[in-house]
Amino acid sequence: MAKEQVQKAVDFIFEMNQLKREYRRGMTLTGVQVPDTIAEHALRAAQIGFVLASMENERAGKEIVSAEKVASILIIHDNAEARVGDQHKVGARYMDNKEGGAKAFMEQIEGLGGNIEDKWKSYMEEFESRDTKEGIVAKDADWLETAFQAKEYLDLGYESAIDWILNVEKAVETESAKEIIAVMKETEFTAWWKGLKKMTYEKLGK
Repeated sequence: MAKEQVQKAVDFIFEMNQLKREYRRGMTLTGVQVPDTIAEHALRAAQIGFVLASMENERAGKEIVSAEKVASILIIHDNAEARVGDQHKVGARYMDNKEGGAKAFMEQIEGLGGNIEDKWKSYMEEFESRDTKEGIVAKDADWLETAFQAKEYLDLGYESAIDWILNVEKAVETESAKEIIAVMKETEFTAWWKGLKKMTYEKLGK
């Protein structure tokens, strides 16, 4: 393999670490001072996407969407934000990052190799246009992750975070996503660990 391609891969991997330093800005509007990072969002969104695709397949009784492809789309869907950062919806009212983000993404993947470039470009087109089942499920998962994060902030006392949940509830397309958000709204974000704690003390005998 050409040294230039290997160097591009090395530079790309270093650049992706920037996603751990870039914070998602939307929740700062609620008063959250240190919100989640783009990397954190992408990881959980990919896992939600795999679960959501699997649920859709189970609902259909056959495979109608590739869970692996959905997860792959979500792993890369915010890569451009390593360069352009995240933009909340108030900022988008005045300045649209979409064109800059698309340009950044194409420059990021240039030189990584034809297989990667072609596949990832196709993935992003599906994610943006939602003209495939995978694109639809991936976008639902992206929105769901935002709603779950908002629910955590809501439970912590950031009352205006409910706005993100209500907006996602209106936006999701798949029946599985609708079911998930309905149950999520009624579940405290700490509920998952209750009953799992193991008490380590022993009562003293009398």
